[in-house]
Amino acid sequence: MEECKKLYYEDAYIKEFDAHVLCCEEGKDGFLALLDQTAFYPEGGGQPSDTGFLGDIPVSHVGEKNGQIWHAVKQPVAVGSAVHGKIDWERRFDLMQQHSGEHMVSGLIHKAFGYDNVGFHMGSEAITIDLNGPISEEQLSGIEEQANRAIWLDREVRIFYPDKEELPRLPYRSKKELTGQVRLVEFPDVDLCACCGTHVRRTGEIGLVKFLSMVKFREGVRIEMVCGERALKYFSMLQGQNHQISVLLSAKMGETAKAAARLYEEASRLKELVREYQMEDLKRRQEIYQGAGDVLLFEKEMDADTLRRLTDAVMTACGGRCAVFSANPDGSHKYAIGEKDGDLKALVKDMNAALNGRGGGKPFFVQGSVQAGKEEIEAFFRERG
Repeated sequence: MEECKKLYYEDAYIKEFDAHVLCCEEGKDGFLALLDQTAFYPEGGGQPSDTGFLGDIPVSHVGEKNGQIWHAVKQPVAVGSAVHGKIDWERRFDLMQQHSGEHMVSGLIHKAFGYDNVGFHMGSEAITIDLNGPISEEQLSGIEEQANRAIWLDREVRIFYPDKEELPRLPYRSKKELTGQVRLVEFPDVDLCACCGTHVRRTGEIGLVKFLSMVKFREGVRIEMVCGERALKYFSMLQGQNHQISVLLSAKMGETAKAAARLYEEASRLKELVREYQMEDLKRRQEIYQGAGDVLLFEKEMDADTLRRLTDAVMTACGGRCAVFSANPDGSHKYAIGEKDGDLKALVKDMNAALNGRGGGKPFFVQGSVQAGKEEIEAFFRERG
């Protein structure tokens, strides 16, 4: 079968092309079409495939097998027919920005520390690079600055195929030993790497590199980053979020962190004050229900921890069983039930069955919720005596 001509290697900026259909086979989720030439880049090397159209038929995925480029389509295309291909250029250029930015970052890290890029994934929102050595936050900040300064020089990206005599003399990066014709991508003074992906023509087209996070990964680190338009969208999102925060805190956009810190300190003081009031209330409840026997209480909306502490306090004082129910906005109730040295398993099983509830715990103390109102709960406990 005639081999498909890979137009994306001749020019990564080809957006549309004409071709003839060599083969169309039934695939897993539709059909797979083989063309005599294509500008669609197939998935590989950490870079997702292109998407787009063959005529008016969407192309959802492109893959390479045995040197042939197969296009996944939902309906068959006639063998021998002429088709007009159109790639999703916005998606392609985004991937070119991310991939090219990754080259510059990996190249600079390799030059500075000798580490290798041992893993690369290009997601829909960010890309990740896995390195086989540790880097500090300060060192990573320096790499980010170097990468952006190199981008702004707007130098031409060179793609070439060295002959077998020249190749061993070139200090190129590669994840594995290569034989035969090798495609090298050079970012001047930054990186020389064997790569089959698509890249920008000039470094300035990358626009910007921004690191989002760094975490320990195996013996090295995993870096999350964005480039180009993704970086712009990321900063726009941060600006929008910061604007909302500045309005809520009545602070200038450059002072929201200080305002948030003050609010946090104030909230911490109020939380401690509330806790003091709660402790006083628990002591008061213990006095009220001292020796009262079985107790059934209904409270306004209360978090699970406060509910537990109230039940425990009354349980130790009443000398019987204490059941506390806290109303939720939807009319259901959270509950905590305790009985010192008691066994509540049978009671809770019957209650959950009668009141559409769920929960559990220790024999003498259980927590959960019921889909029932106050009247239904009271009626259940009246029946239980």
